[in-house]
Amino acid sequence: MMTSKEILEYAKGGKKSAAWTRKEGKNPSGGLNAKGRASLKAQGQDIKAPSKKKGNKRRSSFCSRMCGMKRRRTSSKTARDPQSRINKSLRAWNCGSCSNWK
Repeated sequence: MMTSKEILEYAKGGKKSAAWTRKEGKNPSGGLNAKGRASLKAQGQDIKAPSKKKGNKRRSSFCSRMCGMKRRRTSSKTARDPQSRINKSLRAWNCGSCSNWK
């Protein structure tokens, strides 16, 4: 969360927002790139790169959670759009079809 002083400095063009919120911190194929993960780590969060291994509990949990969000929280147009951020991240994690995840 930015303080009021940081907001004023940002509005004047002096300071940029964190890389993970901008295009340069996002991976074009979905998720965050190394620079985006580094900017989150600087803010005190520890985020790891996507896991593509079958049987990985972290991957299984992510796929289940994101497929549920795709069903419940996106419009039908976004759910079908291959360029949407949620579909790109599901591909980056090698989730396959959401019908496999419950």
